[in-house]
Amino acid sequence: MYTTKILEYMKKHGQKLDREIAKDTGISLDQVRQAIVALQNTKEVSSCNVINFEGTVAIEGLLCRISGYIPPAAPGRKATAQAVAS
Repeated sequence: MYTTKILEYMKKHGQKLDREIAKDTGISLDQVRQAIVALQNTKEVSSCNVINFEGTVAIEGLLCRISGYIPPAAPGRKATAQAVAS
């Protein structure tokens, strides 16, 4: 039900934690996790379990990203190859 909204959000923002997706999209955390599982089943999203520590409190979550998606290069100057003098 929310899979399209979450997929578009991830295309725009890249790799995110499930709780960040829930906060930014206004969808409940349980619904985000169900949508991520549905997207994993279609192989559109890959995710892994992570534990973050805020102080001494451990917070478990899912780190998600779109499968096979490479975000566009950041704007700005690009490094140029240095010519080797022989």
